[in-house]
Amino acid sequence: MKEKVEAAIDLIRPMLQADGGDVELISVENGIVKVRLQGACAGCPMSQMTLKNGIERVLKQKIPEIKSVESA
Repeated sequence: MKEKVEAAIDLIRPMLQADGGDVELISVENGIVKVRLQGACAGCPMSQMTLKNGIERVLKQKIPEIKSVESA
């Protein structure tokens, strides 16, 4: 499961890096993915929207077993 999540995150990463940010996978447990936003994303006021509307949406599309994505 962790490998699938990492592969899906790799699809999102270029968009985050284009804005000076990045995302690090912390853990995958019971369908809950924990990530840490880095760089410009870490202090951005829109980071929660990026997390839910961007990262979580893509991960749920690619891996239906994912229940939620949370910030670690």
